[in-house]
Amino acid sequence: MHKVIITARAEKDLNSIENSIRIRILKKLKEYSSNPFDYSEKITNKMLGTYRFRIGDYRAIADIDGDEIIILRVGHRKEIYR
Repeated sequence: MHKVIITARAEKDLNSIENSIRIRILKKLKEYSSNPFDYSEKITNKMLGTYRFRIGDYRAIADIDGDEIIILRVGHRKEIYR
């Protein structure tokens, strides 16, 4: 089980999202922490982060370092890569 760490920027992103969607995102991230490599895809633009998690129409950009998943950004799929 990996530990999920949410950065201040990702926390700000989550606070701007509707409550029901925010809860769904947090539940999925906890679920994905059991084996993150099964649920993540590598990102080609390394400036954003290393991996992305798909949660419906939302994406969580993350770095995986040892047994930690560091969530860098969370946002709608249309806006997160800008």
